[in-house]
Amino acid sequence: QVQLVESGGGLVQAGGSLRLSCAASGRTFSSHTMGWFRQPPGKEREFVAIIHWRGGSTMYADSVKGRFTISRDNAKNTVYLQMNSLKPEDTAVYYCAAATGWTTIRSEYLYWGQGTQVTVSS
Repeated sequence: QVQLVESGGGLVQAGGSLRLSCAASGRTFSSHTMGWFRQPPGKEREFVAIIHWRGGSTMYADSVKGRFTISRDNAKNTVYLQMNSLKPEDTAVYYCAAATGWTTIRSEYLYWGQGTQVTVSS
């Protein structure tokens, strides 16, 4: 049973920081792409950042570039999203996901976590 479990969400003031974690279990993800997506209130789920589990390559949405950093800890089977300089428009439910290819397309992700709420107050 594949499981992705997010944690680390919460309420923060604009300009603050949060670190999200995604603990993966149930299979080997060494050849997978791990992604963070978010769904703002009333909007579609959107790509935030991806990382290749083995090689460590990364890609970011323009809206978070320079503020967010995705990373992974192979020993802990965990992916992180460090979010700095948070803005009210970053408010969303953040989801961790896994795909077999290098992709930012939401529908190509096979496994999803339950999501964690991030709220940024102005």
